[in-house]
Amino acid sequence: MKIEFTKMHGLGNDFIVINAIKESPLANLGTDELSMLAAHLCNRRFTIGADQLLLLCPSREADFRMRIFNADGSEVEMCGNGIRCLARYIWDRGLSEKKVLEIETPAGIIKPEMCDGLVRVDMGMPEFSPEKIPIDIQETDSAVLPEKAVFIKYPFEVEGQVFDITCLSMGNPHCVIVVDDIGTFPVNYYGPMIENHQIFPRKTNVEFVEILNDKEIKMRVWERGAGETMACGTGASAAAVATSLIGITGRAVTVHLLGGDLFIEWAEDGHIYMAGPAVTVFDGYINIEI
Repeated sequence: MKIEFTKMHGLGNDFIVINAIKESPLANLGTDELSMLAAHLCNRRFTIGADQLLLLCPSREADFRMRIFNADGSEVEMCGNGIRCLARYIWDRGLSEKKVLEIETPAGIIKPEMCDGLVRVDMGMPEFSPEKIPIDIQETDSAVLPEKAVFIKYPFEVEGQVFDITCLSMGNPHCVIVVDDIGTFPVNYYGPMIENHQIFPRKTNVEFVEILNDKEIKMRVWERGAGETMACGTGASAAAVATSLIGITGRAVTVHLLGGDLFIEWAEDGHIYMAGPAVTVFDGYINIEI
């Protein structure tokens, strides 16, 4: 059958957006079938190509629901660049006149709003408990675990290299590492090893960060299930929180990514606010077998 789609990106982090409310046959597909569809559509050499597939679905709890599938077919909880693109898609097509949307995700209800030509998103509050991230370290030696089991600048060895990692959840797991020079750091070598390390039972996104000053950082990201991407909204949020926690930035940070800039604020109410662009590239149709 022929399915309508829209190709979008947020700072080069690109998505295939499908209105699963309009394309009703998709509503009858199970998760395994949608995973296979995502892996097929995201293949850059044989079909459309993207980092992720975004599905706009109906919701009983909010205005809409978003389902997110990585290029490898895995379903994930949240995507900051993705939800900005989905919100722009909704507004551009007149699917809602609300200035602040409520979008249901596995990470909770997220509220994007228009702000001076950008899309600003309340990303919620960061979570630091190992169970919520999650991190699985056996408490065989209490001296091994950080104080109060919060993973801030926790020494972590990979292939003989010790990194100080700061781990948190932004609705999905993140591991933030500060490095001296992001341009020369071997992201593609260490990224997959950390993503798939046994202490992360649901794998993890990995953010490699270079500090420019107390208001600016540079970041490259290895995304769980997608590899290195040009930008990651939840990752930029996690990096801003982590660098603020360890005292090297303030609570408002510009994050310079390969695809452009995101503006992150850790507000006094404890919520993280992210602002950045969302761009439509083209609309199209593709024939798929269901």
